[in-house]
Amino acid sequence: MGTLGTARARGARVAGAVLTTALVVAGAAACDGGGGGGDGDRKTGAKAAASTPPQPFGTGGYRGLTLSMTKDEALASGALESAPVSLLNGCTDYAYKGGPAPDPVRMAVEKEAGDKAHKALARIDEIKAQRKPLEPLAPGASLEQIVEHNDRAQEWMRQEQAVRPEIDALYKDVDLIGPVTKNRNQAFLTTGRVNFGTKGLRQLVAPAEARTAEGIGAGSTEEQLKQAYAGKELKPTKDGTYELPAEGGGPDWFYEFTMADGKVVGLALVKHNTYCS
Repeated sequence: MGTLGTARARGARVAGAVLTTALVVAGAAACDGGGGGGDGDRKTGAKAAASTPPQPFGTGGYRGLTLSMTKDEALASGALESAPVSLLNGCTDYAYKGGPAPDPVRMAVEKEAGDKAHKALARIDEIKAQRKPLEPLAPGASLEQIVEHNDRAQEWMRQEQAVRPEIDALYKDVDLIGPVTKNRNQAFLTTGRVNFGTKGLRQLVAPAEARTAEGIGAGSTEEQLKQAYAGKELKPTKDGTYELPAEGGGPDWFYEFTMADGKVVGLALVKHNTYCS
């Protein structure tokens, strides 16, 4: 091949290399940030999702649930697992979607304790109904009336002493509810649960990652809790928790912060003055 032919061949090879490089660069640019639904779009979408803050835990709702929902509405929303995880004391608890499965052993213990407690309360009510209260002595009573009243009082006390051992034993059965309730609450302290009574939602218990709009949740210190709700009627309770009226939830809704070792370990929205059955 002559010099001219050699030059032309070299030029063709150089042009081809330049064209190939240009195509590679263009393709890389398109994948990195161009249109067409490539990895660039997926990366951009992932960054946008990561920058979106999670929904605060509060009266405006959580995970698609609202405080006004009935049990049927909440189950239809798809936010909860369909099988109850607790039927303690006449209420029904559900786990959030993807939460723990029902524990038949724990639920059997809860049922036994609940049955004993309800039976004991019924018997206590029966005993009280049979025991009419002692009427007080009328002012200006005669000596004869005073003597008669004292006789009635002594008889009333004898009867009270006779039934007292049975009543004390019955109250021990009633007290069985406390430990199983505490065990149930502990079982769902990190995963959360949703509790329904006869009039709808009673408790919305947050999972460990949830935070209020003020940033309070599991792991927050007691000092952080007090600072976040300074001047907002945050009060300690006899159970060792803190409660706070839940603005926007109605007069009976309260935030409840479970404490341990100076830190928040549980967060819930609780409706007072509501019952399971």
